[in-house]
Amino acid sequence: MQDTSRKGSLRRMPVLPLRGMMVFPHMVLHFDVGRSKSVAALEKAMLMDQRVFLVAQRDAEVEDPTLKDLCRVGTIAQIKQVLNLPGDSIRVLVEGLRRGVLTSMVEDDPCLMGNVRAVRDDSARETVEMKALVRTTHEFFEEYCAASLRVSQETLRSVMDVDRPDQLADIIAANVLTKLEDRQAILEKLHVKDRLETLCGILMRETELAGVEKQVQARIKKQIEKNQKDYYLREQIKAIQTELGDKDGTEVEELRERLENTPLNEEAYHKAEKELERLSRMAPGTPEIGVSRTYVEWILDLPWGKQTQDNLDLKRARRVLEEDHYGLEKVKERIVEYLAVLRMKNDLKGPILCFVGPPGVGKTSIVRAIARAVGRTFVQMSLGGVRDEAEIRGHRRTYVGAIPGRIIAGIKQAGTMNPVFLFDEIDKMSSDFRGDPASAMLEVLDAEQNNAFRDHYMELPFDLSRVMFITTANTVDTIPPALLDRLEIIEVPSYTEEEKLKIARKHLLPKQLEAHGLKPRSVRLSDRVLRELICGYTREAGVRELERTLARVARKAAVEMLDRKTEEINVTSDKLGRYLGAPRYLREPLERENRIGVVNGLAYTAVGGEMLSVECAVMQGTGVLQLTGKLGDVMQESAKAALSWVRAHSEKWGIPAEFFTKHDIHIHVPEGAVPKDGPSAGVTMLTALVSALTSVPVRQCVAMTGELTLRGRVLPIGGLKEKLMAAYRAGVSVVLIPKENAKDLEETPPSIRQRLEIRLVEDVGEVLKVALVCEPPVVGRLEAPAELFAKPVSAGAYKGV
Repeated sequence: MQDTSRKGSLRRMPVLPLRGMMVFPHMVLHFDVGRSKSVAALEKAMLMDQRVFLVAQRDAEVEDPTLKDLCRVGTIAQIKQVLNLPGDSIRVLVEGLRRGVLTSMVEDDPCLMGNVRAVRDDSARETVEMKALVRTTHEFFEEYCAASLRVSQETLRSVMDVDRPDQLADIIAANVLTKLEDRQAILEKLHVKDRLETLCGILMRETELAGVEKQVQARIKKQIEKNQKDYYLREQIKAIQTELGDKDGTEVEELRERLENTPLNEEAYHKAEKELERLSRMAPGTPEIGVSRTYVEWILDLPWGKQTQDNLDLKRARRVLEEDHYGLEKVKERIVEYLAVLRMKNDLKGPILCFVGPPGVGKTSIVRAIARAVGRTFVQMSLGGVRDEAEIRGHRRTYVGAIPGRIIAGIKQAGTMNPVFLFDEIDKMSSDFRGDPASAMLEVLDAEQNNAFRDHYMELPFDLSRVMFITTANTVDTIPPALLDRLEIIEVPSYTEEEKLKIARKHLLPKQLEAHGLKPRSVRLSDRVLRELICGYTREAGVRELERTLARVARKAAVEMLDRKTEEINVTSDKLGRYLGAPRYLREPLERENRIGVVNGLAYTAVGGEMLSVECAVMQGTGVLQLTGKLGDVMQESAKAALSWVRAHSEKWGIPAEFFTKHDIHIHVPEGAVPKDGPSAGVTMLTALVSALTSVPVRQCVAMTGELTLRGRVLPIGGLKEKLMAAYRAGVSVVLIPKENAKDLEETPPSIRQRLEIRLVEDVGEVLKVALVCEPPVVGRLEAPAELFAKPVSAGAYKGV
């Protein structure tokens, strides 16, 4: 409201608030009135001069507006007709006369009454500027009509026929403008010039918006037409293929429907969609149809986004692991730690565990128990003998008969993205001209980069970071260093005799009785008989042979039960001999007499710990050192090092230097058909050499192990637990071990430690002082601290050494 010079006299008249609409001067329209105060305002106006002030309401939600809720500028209108409608509503026909300004409200009951000042238009004074404004308004209006599809031709012609500036602005605002804010802005312009300029600005803005809207509508219409056309063509193709009996088209539609319902990543979705389009355009009978369809099916069959819920109850996990396996405490403890951390941090990128141990100790079965404890699907892939890289990554699709690698196939088999995936016998992989599968495993077993694993056949990124990978191996020596660096090694040791006894009692015997249709406890074996079976008929680190032997016992017992028509069999020692024959493995008793050149050594083999006798003989000859017993390179080098130490110290025993050039030395390790290797027999061979050269007998109640250096030091060895168990089984009373292996004694069962006299040595002089019956006659004495042998190391004293 610019000025008040053109305002007329102040009049008191009824005020009718309008919601969602507006009336301009020179405009005739009808609307319905329902609010009580509005009806009262109409009745009041009919009693006065049939004039009412129509003003827009700022907020349409307000039911009982006051002066602050109304706009100040409105239209003074003449009531032409009033029609009563059902439901206490009135339809009124009005004609806008002129603008008015509401100055104040004088009454609000029973209707709104206000002081309204009429506004006179200045259109009578037409100037050149005003004519230019009218022409400009016509041009803007024509441009808007060309850009917009909302203005009819009748409206365009009626507006173009109007020349009066005041009527032109009001007609365009009333018929074209859709926003109430724009209409009110035009209504509030009291000068015709300002009104036309404002209207031109609004028309310019709406013209630009209408142009953009028109382009958007055209694109949408074009897309809709394309989709409708594609749908129509597909329906036609489907009908034709149905008539021809061709199922390919139906399968394409089914695959397309599956594609829309599968949560693929963006790259996989676009590749599958592109392949489906290519498949739909292929002619029936084309050989490529099968290849393309198989590829799409592989993509859709993968478990995109599917996961099983982890069961992170630590008590349940411990119970499940204990139910399935006896012992293996390190493995169980590590799995419980993994579950605890996973429970604390849901997005844990778990380490790749590698269970290393001899055959038959339960490495594969413990992984099955882990999957059951966690509640995940179990998938197993054997890597033994795998030479082709395509086994891991798959074949390129260019090859005939190409298929994905066994990892993707395993994930498909699991049906989830977070299974427990076992790579069995990872140390048995090898390489040839077809590639190196161990190198292909580097990406798979790296938690930092396997979240986008690409199979050569699929050529799509697939997330393997949620998979719990576990590997097994018999030895780490053949695993490439780069692959070994990605693995967390967990040693799975061989079972002791006591552990085998409890495993047989708790797991193996009940399992075999059930497998052979026998009732529980129908075949009874005492602990003594079980020990005889374990020691006399099996020799292994694990329990596979033990299980097969128990199966033989169960079969023999079933036959006897049917022959004797009894339901229970008590297997005694005599009956065990009838069932299984003579014992296959006999432990040679220890020599009761001390022998010259015969020493008890301890070895760690694939079947656990063993005690091996090392024999040495000296004879006339030409200085040849002969080694027999199928010894490996490392063991032969240990013998040569022992001989070198003896020759270096031979003067102390009065052995002339030419003695070694006129005599041959023969070292033999019995059981010559069994390969043997390793450095831990160094002190054993040296003791045998010294005993044979000096004719001093060796105590047969003593066993020893340790690596020898040329300076006479005794270095630590591996497999101490198994070697001590072998010494215990053989019946020796004193065991010499390297001093640096004291820390490993904790892994040995207390029952074994308490029955052995374990002595810690760090020099060959200490070994000879204990092993030989007496000290050799010497010219110069060997240096050996006698205080170490004042008393044996007790069962608990080794911890402080």
